[in-house]
Amino acid sequence: MVPDVSTGSDTRGLIAYLFGPGRRDEHTDPHIVAAWDLAGAPDPGRAPEATYSQLAKRLDAHVDLRTRELGGKKPTQHVWHCPVRTAPGDRYLTDTEWAEVARRVVHATGIAPEGDERACRWIAVRHADDHIHIMATTVRADGRRPRTHQDGRRAQAECRRIETEFGLRRLKSGDLTAPRTPTGAERAKAERHGQTVTARQWLRERAYSVAAAVHTEADYFTVLQSLSIKVKTRLGPETGDVIGYSLAAPGDTNSAGEPVWYGGSKLAPDLSINRLRERLPDQEVTDRPGVAADPAEPWQHTITAIQTAHIVLDSDDDAAAQAHLAAFGDTLYNIASATPGPHRAELRAAASTFNRARRSATRADHQAATALSQAAKELAYASNEPGGLAIALLFATVHLARAAAKWHEQRGHQQQAAAAEKAFRHLQAGYRQAAAPVLADLARRAPRAATASRYEQDVRAALPDHADRILADPTWTVLTTTLAQAETAGHNPRRLLAEVGTQRELDSAERPAEVLNWRITAQPNRRTQAARSRSTTSGTMSTSDRPRPAATSVGRRPEERSRRR
Repeated sequence: MVPDVSTGSDTRGLIAYLFGPGRRDEHTDPHIVAAWDLAGAPDPGRAPEATYSQLAKRLDAHVDLRTRELGGKKPTQHVWHCPVRTAPGDRYLTDTEWAEVARRVVHATGIAPEGDERACRWIAVRHADDHIHIMATTVRADGRRPRTHQDGRRAQAECRRIETEFGLRRLKSGDLTAPRTPTGAERAKAERHGQTVTARQWLRERAYSVAAAVHTEADYFTVLQSLSIKVKTRLGPETGDVIGYSLAAPGDTNSAGEPVWYGGSKLAPDLSINRLRERLPDQEVTDRPGVAADPAEPWQHTITAIQTAHIVLDSDDDAAAQAHLAAFGDTLYNIASATPGPHRAELRAAASTFNRARRSATRADHQAATALSQAAKELAYASNEPGGLAIALLFATVHLARAAAKWHEQRGHQQQAAAAEKAFRHLQAGYRQAAAPVLADLARRAPRAATASRYEQDVRAALPDHADRILADPTWTVLTTTLAQAETAGHNPRRLLAEVGTQRELDSAERPAEVLNWRITAQPNRRTQAARSRSTTSGTMSTSDRPRPAATSVGRRPEERSRRR
């Protein structure tokens, strides 16, 4: 059961919507199921002689009184609105049951505590099988405003109790960091236009993918506009600085033909201008990555940073861990953009799903995750995919997503833990799709038996506690090929096995040889490094010469697909 608290200022407009036919005649039998006083609340849905204006006058009575006392100045945001919806698959609730839900929600949120005769006036309207709308005017009979602090959190807590008592599907408890869900009207509009997602959801995905790739606040707005997204900024009255912004999707207009705007914070809490500035500087940086001298570097840097993030999640520094989760969310978007192939769909789904796991009530210390954040941005500028390194990176993301789920679960972040677990499954599926042909090719190119026997001795000498499991692993043959390649690249196999074998997950790994294979794949080529260190020439690249980030090619709305840059 999902409550969604919001406030506004148009009482009569909301009443007209609740009792009207809806955007596409989806409202059936609209009627009041509960109210502050059923005898005193006219119901246009069941009493044809009553009009919307009569009902609005009754509900607005206390606000009108307060307005006269204030000399005509109406209280701001005096309309309290809370749709409450059952989860898909839940049983049908009767009007009596919905009435109890409404009374419990207004009591829990402070709108109308039980037994308080001076509480706010409210009604609960049902015009569909699976939800009601609770509307109240937030002025009490004594002229005071109700105590609605953390009303969204309290509504959620009450709905969790109702789910248990009513035998409904039990949803995960939230912490008020979830993005706003699309309204029924937004979903209906998307369906009419043949869209699989609403404009709000589409804009949220574009904003996240762009923020993951760019380096400055100015770049963020510039790239969004290059995607035909309309940008409107709000300036401070004294300083003239940007204090907020709104986005509008291409082709998304209201009945008057005007763009439908969504504020950054209304798309997601961490897309507000203040949260973005914690991750993006407001001025140009001089050391942003360009084209790496070695195409493998961005991938290797990201793998190393993800391994560090794994260690941070095991520490007691929650602020640093939260920052690494946010940076990991950016990393997933850039991996999806930089990695071609049929598994890209799974990677994009993982990035989108992990958005719920990238933030919590814990405030992030973004400076602690600079290495992962910068490595992720390097991927946005990566010129090509260096073979097995991309698979090694995917393998690392699978384990970090699982660690993220565990971190959230230990702290009681139920929604975030569920999102991270779902992202883990997408990443795991993407990894399997991408890795299968690569592993098969490595197995086919295995070295001769004498060489494999030598590597077996290296394994027993370097990792005696794990040797039997490694050698029994079906991917042992794959590992022999990778060890041969590493030896050609200048590594000592025994020393390399000892080094990578001390890292995480080997004890619990179902396939330890596969774990070692990707760890070794991620190691730099020592011969290439030596050749570069001997070189006395190094090219530089100006900012204008650098390639555009991968975010500029993120998916467009259908009507914009013909305008790719």
